[in-house]
Amino acid sequence: MTSNVDQLVARAEALALDMDLSGVAAWKDAEPARRVIGYLPVFAPIEIITAAGMHPVGIIGGTDQVEIIRGDAYFQSYICHIPRSGVELGLSGRLDVCDGFLFPSTCDVIRNMSGIWKLEFPDKYVKYVDVPQNFDPEIGGNWWRHELTSLRTDLRELGGVEISDESLWEAIALHDENRQLQRELYDLRSDRPWLAPTSEVYLMQRAGLVLPVQEHNELLRDYTEAAANSDRPLMDNSRIVLTGAFCEQPPLDLLRTLERAGCWIVDDDLLMGPRMITEPIIDPEGPVGDPIDALVDAFLDKAAAASFIYIDEKEKGAELAEMVVKREAEGVIFAAPSFCDPALLDRPMLARALDERGISHISMKYSENTGQFQTIREQAGTFADALKLWSDA
Repeated sequence: MTSNVDQLVARAEALALDMDLSGVAAWKDAEPARRVIGYLPVFAPIEIITAAGMHPVGIIGGTDQVEIIRGDAYFQSYICHIPRSGVELGLSGRLDVCDGFLFPSTCDVIRNMSGIWKLEFPDKYVKYVDVPQNFDPEIGGNWWRHELTSLRTDLRELGGVEISDESLWEAIALHDENRQLQRELYDLRSDRPWLAPTSEVYLMQRAGLVLPVQEHNELLRDYTEAAANSDRPLMDNSRIVLTGAFCEQPPLDLLRTLERAGCWIVDDDLLMGPRMITEPIIDPEGPVGDPIDALVDAFLDKAAAASFIYIDEKEKGAELAEMVVKREAEGVIFAAPSFCDPALLDRPMLARALDERGISHISMKYSENTGQFQTIREQAGTFADALKLWSDA
């Protein structure tokens, strides 16, 4: 079964590293009326895009695959890497396949990228999605309902197709299934991390940014089954929770470096967008009422405690500590992108919560184009060895 795993991982890696979105272009070219909507991290209502018969495509920058030439002209030097490489992808024509773009209010920079896009790409549909920071149903709930309804209207006009309640429920069901399959994969990794290392799980998630949700569901199902039945050797690495990488994603080799340093990553906040809703949206008895209301309720009651959402610091720290306990982790690595204000502002609060509970942790920063990993390997390796030493004492 290991050969099956290798084939699935190779397919996912090819999809993840395809900066030209050739697979997305092939999907679009198959039928002239098809539309593609790109979305920036973290929280975009992809269910509505799917319900419109369109293909939601996650735009997370150029990782270490794209040289930034023109993108730096739009931002200061103290801005994280993802907006600069995102603009580079746009200006170089790699995102021409997209008919529109959603820019959620993840941070000031991504918020302002919507203005750059309107100026540079006036022929594209561009929407700034104002994610509420108030979770009162009468305040944040009503506002989020307004934003979702507005997007529904816009996509109906863009695609010329009515987005019925039935099609919305069908789309919600597909994405509920996707989130469930990701949870099952995360559970496998936590139980037997040597069978599903994070460097592979990450690729499976990355592939989901460019695959239609039905195809991604098949890939997740196939990989989880193949990995669970593979015969990879058990290794006595330290069990780690990785946090801080909710928006700009680390280079693949950084994750491989952590694994080579003796760390099994048993939970993380990588690629949070598709996983922001932590429980099924559809009731076990089936769809009930207005699907827009269901999406609003899911955001208010089932969203993860991510850095870009205002949540009391005690709750944020408690959720991270609960993750450590649930996954039986031995420590936490806080790895955040350089200049990521939401993540770096959270770090002292999270560190304090971990200290209060006696949970070991270290911190490091990275950029998506990081190329030197020796220092990170030494730091992570020393941390992993220390965890084993003290746990055996």
